[in-house]
Amino acid sequence: MRLTGVGKRYGRGGPWVLREVELTLRPGGPVRIEGANGSGKSTLLKLLAGIERAERGTVEAPAGRAYVPERFPPALPFDVRDYLCHLGRIRGLAAGEARRRADHWLERFGIAGYAGTPIGRLSKGTCQKVAVAQALLAEAELLLLDEAWTGLDQAARGELDGAVAERVAAGALVVFVDHDPTRLAGLTTAVHRVDGGTLHEVPLPAVDGDGPRTALVVEAEVLPEWLPGRPGRKPLADGATRLDVPAAHSDALLRRLLAAHPPVHIRSVREETP
Repeated sequence: MRLTGVGKRYGRGGPWVLREVELTLRPGGPVRIEGANGSGKSTLLKLLAGIERAERGTVEAPAGRAYVPERFPPALPFDVRDYLCHLGRIRGLAAGEARRRADHWLERFGIAGYAGTPIGRLSKGTCQKVAVAQALLAEAELLLLDEAWTGLDQAARGELDGAVAERVAAGALVVFVDHDPTRLAGLTTAVHRVDGGTLHEVPLPAVDGDGPRTALVVEAEVLPEWLPGRPGRKPLADGATRLDVPAAHSDALLRRLLAAHPPVHIRSVREETP
């Protein structure tokens, strides 16, 4: 995916929201876009999604794109499952496959009971889960998430974290915006900041492999495949697992474990100094 000399403004003669943006991204890990409110983060994601067009420059992006907007329109004339199946068909899925994927994500986000509910009657949090589900069922090459975690409960946030890791493992490119600076810690491979209409790469924070670490002993039927900080895993004789992670990622790891499904029992947490 490549942006070359991209400029965007709203209205002829209006101020430039983005100016001379240069960006090249390849699959390999999620890419974080950060910046102050109103800096142009959402505009950048809309350009990548093909929802907005650049006044200047060129945007080269995969044809298979999926997007979770910052604000999902709830006033849609569909029941939840019908809406997801409809979008699946638009994206080229056969009817049966569209329904299978719709039901999978409804179950995974814990809203299968709302499958026949009109979208306009959903709570804000449930509506946000539908917004996320419609993007994930496409299994797109480029997944764009604009504050997609906002409004989700803790368990759903954990599911979305895991889904992002799965898309990355499948070779997709994920670009996201989120207020939480620890979101997808240990998985993110690049950070770019929008400032004054231009885009600047931000060095990833260094995690000292010889610095403080956190050791957790946990019990679970199945541990999530991806965990923040990519902790080391050591099976213990009593069936528990010891996780070892740099202390900088320990808070994000704990949040992921607490939101995991099936549940994970955290037996102990201990800080370790080399």
